[in-house]
Amino acid sequence: MALVFTGHEFADGGTTILQTLKQQNVKASFFFTGGFYRNKNFQSLIQQLKKEGHYLGAHSDKHLLYADWNKRDSLLISKQQFKKDLLQNYTEMKRFGINKTNATFFLPPYEWYNDSIAAWTKEMGLQLINYSPGTRSAADYTWPELPNYQNSETIYQSIFNHEQSKPAGLNGFLLLLHIGTDPRRTDKFYTRLSSLINTLKQKGYQLKRVDELFK
Repeated sequence: MALVFTGHEFADGGTTILQTLKQQNVKASFFFTGGFYRNKNFQSLIQQLKKEGHYLGAHSDKHLLYADWNKRDSLLISKQQFKKDLLQNYTEMKRFGINKTNATFFLPPYEWYNDSIAAWTKEMGLQLINYSPGTRSAADYTWPELPNYQNSETIYQSIFNHEQSKPAGLNGFLLLLHIGTDPRRTDKFYTRLSSLINTLKQKGYQLKRVDELFK
């Protein structure tokens, strides 16, 4: 299975996540927007993630919503706009020595896309991937005032409840988390990352980068 982190505006969990992964000797995959790669405050974190051997990929330049939330087959972006946005993401990644040939996996913003987006991604020689559904890990960005708020204990339990409910457990699973979240969320899930990894290891799971998982 793979731990997958996305990032756009926030990186408050970056140092904690980096240190935890190093202590646990685990490699993870990080998908950042062009805005994240451009942010001067995040430069050293990105360089350190790359130095430590983690996978760094694309997540759209401007974190655009590609399709209507309620009518998924309705595109909100043209093919030209999509390609321009994704290429700009790679332009920012190139400053860190990352290019399309060594970072071919693309995780769409909001983890929301349709078949047109998948086809356009393929035309660019890239592979669209998404997180595995079934747990509430992707809600680690929420804060108490939101109707879909999930606290960290609920998220943690949801991961292992799902693991127990499936014959294959979390084998082949892409578990999505965020590298940073809004300040209004004070119950940060990344503080439980070490405990999460310990339990997964105890259960026999091997944590791999996405390029290793899909090899």
